[in-house]
Amino acid sequence: EDEHDLVFEAKRKNIPRTLTPYGNERTMNMNSLVLTNIQNSNYFKYQLYDLNTYHQVIEEITRKVKHLEPWEKGSRKTAGQTGMCGGVRGVGAGGVVSSAYCILYKLFTLKLTRNQVHSMLNHNFGFVRGLGFLYLRYTQHPSTFWDWFDPYLMDEEVGWSGNRPAGGRRTTNHHW
Repeated sequence: EDEHDLVFEAKRKNIPRTLTPYGNERTMNMNSLVLTNIQNSNYFKYQLYDLNTYHQVIEEITRKVKHLEPWEKGSRKTAGQTGMCGGVRGVGAGGVVSSAYCILYKLFTLKLTRNQVHSMLNHNFGFVRGLGFLYLRYTQHPSTFWDWFDPYLMDEEVGWSGNRPAGGRRTTNHHW
């Protein structure tokens, strides 16, 4: 479907154009350690700050994103952590937050429309698509996930599940 069809369908069904965030509208429902590292990162404060449009941010994804993990590989120290926080992604000792998660939060500050998210999910670059799914995961009510994700569950697009090329593994979107 092209963007015009989506706008027409949304108007016909009386669906709001904007996506109303679910949960905490300030934190995007992110882990506080991840969010603090994003907000304090030079990349977010100085480079992403100047990007004011959806299209600029999408272009930045195609240039900067190499994986969809919250932390850059090797930047977290988990030695000595025990219990529920030991070795869990996004929990425990921080590290260098990834460009993907900085951009994810930047997208949140832009307050994406339904059409922009659809455009991300149908983009030809896998990391744009992945960030679209993460955006939905963090900002929308879980009861809406099936409607958003169903068309993509059997998607055979190939991407990377972790830091590539060192440590990441090739996977399809429906396995991710």
